[in-house]
Amino acid sequence: MSDSSYDVPGATSPDARATSPKWQLERVLFALAGTLNLTGLLLSVIVSEWFLVIIAMVGVNQLLFSATGFCPASLILRRIGVKGSCKW
Repeated sequence: MSDSSYDVPGATSPDARATSPKWQLERVLFALAGTLNLTGLLLSVIVSEWFLVIIAMVGVNQLLFSATGFCPASLILRRIGVKGSCKW
C-alpha cells in the first residue's frame, strides 16, 4: 500500500493538475495578472511612467479579490468558458 495522500478516489496529484491540457480559472488569472504587471513595467520603462498605473490597477484588483472574493476578470473568463477548479 502506498503512503501517498493521493490514494483518495477522485483526488488528483499536483503534478497531474499542473500538466492538465486545460488551464483552470485560477491559473489563467495568475497568468493574466503576471502578464499585465510585466507589460506595464516594460511600457513604463520604454514609453512613459504613466504605465505604472496598470501595475497599480492589477494590485488593487488582487487586493479586492483577496478581501471580497470578487474579481471582474474572473466574471469575464467564466463567460468565455474557462472553468474553475474550486467546487464552490
